[in-house]
Amino acid sequence: MAHHADVPPGYSPERVKSLGRRRLLSTTTVLLLPVLPRLALASKLLAVRTWPASEYTRVTLELDSELKAEHFVLESPNRIVVDIQGLDMSSGLNDLVRKVKSDDPNISTIRVAQNRPGVVRLVFDLKQAIAPQVFTLKPVGDYQYRLVLDFYPKAAQDPLAALLKNRPTKTEDDPLAKILEDIGKQAASAPPSSTAMNQTNEVLGPSQEMGGKLGRRKTLTVALDPGHGGEDPGAIGGGGTREKDVVLAIALKLKARIDATPGMRAYLTRDGDYFVPLNVRVEKARRIKADLFVSIHADAWVKPTLGGSSVYALSSGGASSSAARWLADKENAADLIGGVNLGTQNPQIAQVLLDLSTTAQINDSLKVGDSVLNELKNVYRLHKSSVERAGFAVLKAPDIPSILVETAFISNPEEERMLRNAADQDKFAVALVGGIQRFFVANPHLAMVG
Repeated sequence: MAHHADVPPGYSPERVKSLGRRRLLSTTTVLLLPVLPRLALASKLLAVRTWPASEYTRVTLELDSELKAEHFVLESPNRIVVDIQGLDMSSGLNDLVRKVKSDDPNISTIRVAQNRPGVVRLVFDLKQAIAPQVFTLKPVGDYQYRLVLDFYPKAAQDPLAALLKNRPTKTEDDPLAKILEDIGKQAASAPPSSTAMNQTNEVLGPSQEMGGKLGRRKTLTVALDPGHGGEDPGAIGGGGTREKDVVLAIALKLKARIDATPGMRAYLTRDGDYFVPLNVRVEKARRIKADLFVSIHADAWVKPTLGGSSVYALSSGGASSSAARWLADKENAADLIGGVNLGTQNPQIAQVLLDLSTTAQINDSLKVGDSVLNELKNVYRLHKSSVERAGFAVLKAPDIPSILVETAFISNPEEERMLRNAADQDKFAVALVGGIQRFFVANPHLAMVG
C-alpha cells in the first residue's frame, strides 16, 4: 500500500481518515486561539481626568478601545448612573473617585462598582440638577479612545448675567444692564489708575467716576478668548509649559486692566481650565453684544529659534501666507482635541458664520490688528510686522471685529520662560489694552450707542 509522506507505515485507511480529522480540528483550534482570548479581554483604562467648572464639569476616561455606555438620571437626591460595557474594576477607577474636589460645583462624590461581568457602574452624586451629555471620541493627537461625560447645570448661567453680576452700579447708558437690571449682585471695583482714566477719556469722554455723564457713549465690551483649555492643552514648550495656562494668565491680567478702565469692561469666554468649543466662543461674544473679540494664543513651530509676536484676522478667501494657513488649520483642530459632542453640533454653523462675515467686519479687524501690533512692538519684537489673514473658525463672528494674537512662541526656550513670567505676561496685557484703546480712539463711532 502506498503511504502518504506524512502517514506513518502500518496505518489503516480508517486510522488515516481519523488522523486527517484530528489534524483538521487541530489546525482550526490553532487558528482560533489568537482570536478568542482577545475577545474575552476587557478594555484597558489608560487615564482618568476631571475638569470642574461653573459652566460644566467634564469627566474623561481614556481607554485602549472604544466602549459603549448607557446612562440614566435620578432625582431626590440628584444622581447620574453610567453603565460602561467592556470594562472591569481597576485602580484607575479608584483614582477617578479621588479626583473629585470638594469645590466641584456639580459633582459631590463618585461611587464605582462591578455591576455585572464586563460592566462597570459609575454613580455620580450631584450638587444640583444636571443635563448630561455622554459620548465617545476616536483617537486623535496624543489621545486614544475617550469616553466623555459632560455635566451641564440645568439652570445654566447666561453669559449676559455672568458679565453683569460683578459690575459696579449700573448706568442708564448701558443697554446690557437694562436687559438684565434685575440680575446679579453689585460689587465695588478697584479704582482705576489716573493713566488709565486719562487714556479712556480720549475715547469715551467724561465718565461717572469723574463726576460727568457718558451721554450717547456706551460701555465698551471686549470679549477675551484664552485659547484651548481642558482636554486641549494647546502647544507645549520644551520645558513643559502649556499654552492653555499662559494664555489664561495673560487674559486674566488683561481683563483686570480693561475692567479698571472707565467705560470699558471685559468678558472671558473661559475663566478656568476647561474646554469651550470654537463656535461656542463665538456665540458667547455675540450673546453679550461684544464690541471687540480678542483670542489669545502662544505660537509654536518646529524650529525653536523662531519667535516674536503676531496678529491675525479672518480671511473669507485664501490665507495671506502658507504659515497663516497652517496655523489656522492647527487652531481649527482644537475641537477635535478638546472633544466636541458631534451629536449636538450643527455642521453648517461654521459655513453660515463665514458666509455672514462682512467686508466691514474684516476691515475693522485689520484696523484693530494694526493698533495692537503698534503696541506690541513697544514691549517685544514682532514676528510679522503686518496683520496676517486666514480662515480661523474662532474669528467668524459676523458682526464683531475679531483678532487672534500670538503673543510669543512657546516652542522658543527664551520665549517660553518669558510666557511663564508674571511680569512679562503683564507687559503683553499692557500692550493689548493699549492697542484696543488706540483702535477706539481712531474709530469713535464704534463707541456710540445705537
